[in-house]
Amino acid sequence: MRMIEHLSRFVGRTFAIWVVLFAVLGFFLPEVFRQLVPWIVPLLGIIMFGMGLTISGADFREVARRPWHVGLGVLSQFVVMPLLAVALTRLIPMPPEVAAGVILVGCCPGGTSSNVMTYLSKGDVALSVACTSVTTLLAPVVTPFLVLMFAQQYLPVDAAAMLLSIVKMVLLPLALGFAAQKLVPGLVTRAVPALPLVSVTGIVLIVAAVVGASQARIAETGALIFAVVVLHNALGYAIGFLAARACGLSLAKRKAIAIETGMQNSGLGAALATAHFSPLAAVPSAIFSVWHNISGALIANAFARHVEEEPAPAAYRAAK
Repeated sequence: MRMIEHLSRFVGRTFAIWVVLFAVLGFFLPEVFRQLVPWIVPLLGIIMFGMGLTISGADFREVARRPWHVGLGVLSQFVVMPLLAVALTRLIPMPPEVAAGVILVGCCPGGTSSNVMTYLSKGDVALSVACTSVTTLLAPVVTPFLVLMFAQQYLPVDAAAMLLSIVKMVLLPLALGFAAQKLVPGLVTRAVPALPLVSVTGIVLIVAAVVGASQARIAETGALIFAVVVLHNALGYAIGFLAARACGLSLAKRKAIAIETGMQNSGLGAALATAHFSPLAAVPSAIFSVWHNISGALIANAFARHVEEEPAPAAYRAAK
């Protein structure tokens, strides 16, 4: 078990490398990885089950303790990213399926890797986890509504079917994972160290499957999609940070809100696009999954160099 734990930690630390590697493999070995397309939804369910194993009541007490901070993170996620996606699809000409995919990933909740990046950035991890948890629980209603509102001009959107899909892919596995904590806590405690390995495996296989299924179209439009994804992600970080600063939040909280805004649950986006649109519409989510883990690590490293100084004690200030 210890060997699996060490392997899991190593894979978790090198997540971005594995995502890039499997994206490349999916592109050059499309026949191999497109066979995994029917497994995208089950793979996402396994990832969300793992998230359910780690959610605690403390995450939701954090919401009650500081609702305005969490509310800002949730609004940034579900307002900034969808509107940025819409603006990019209007400004940059792209095929309808790609435009729908860009909007879909913009309407997804926060990704769990944002919590890791917030930790590495020396940001407010508790705030990040609370924001991710709340946006994930709101996703079955909010994501289909936003996609219906913004993407139906590109492709037909069945919001009710999408809502049901998110319940099956997200809420049900989350609930089962949370229930497992209560019913078999000893087993869960032993399993948790292996979760990074399970999550990384699930994400890289989803990315490889999506890339393999749309290899020919990626060869034609891949550079365009990559440019849009990079802009979407970077603007999300910037606007999230500036919004938090405008609201007077501390540096640690600004880091958390910025990272939470810019990083999406791109695995959910890929699964929904594959199930309700087309493999090509899932490509922005797949590329987002690759890029946001790279950019997240870069911005976390940059943020970590800046730490808010604690105010000096009153007695010390008086002595000065």
